[in-house]
Amino acid sequence: MFVGALELDVLLGDVHSLKQKRSAVRPVVAELRKRFEVAVAEAGHLDLHRRALIGVSAVAADAAHVTDVLDACERLVASRPELDLLSARRRLIGPED
Repeated sequence: MFVGALELDVLLGDVHSLKQKRSAVRPVVAELRKRFEVAVAEAGHLDLHRRALIGVSAVAADAAHVTDVLDACERLVASRPELDLLSARRRLIGPED
């Protein structure tokens, strides 16, 4: 079994309040869950209205599948015009770890 974790640090566009931030981040989180069947949540920068840290995790029998899913999640977030992807960090935990 392999577990992958992805942290996506994003900058939000024209957002001036935490309420607007939730309105921008919530659809992205929902789309990631629906399209890729991953666990996903806003996991950081909770008190900043123009930044968000989105955490994604996936579990699969082989490392290649986990990597493919996390790559697709990263591409989806990077393609959103209302977000600027600042950084992406990932970890992969396998049976030997």
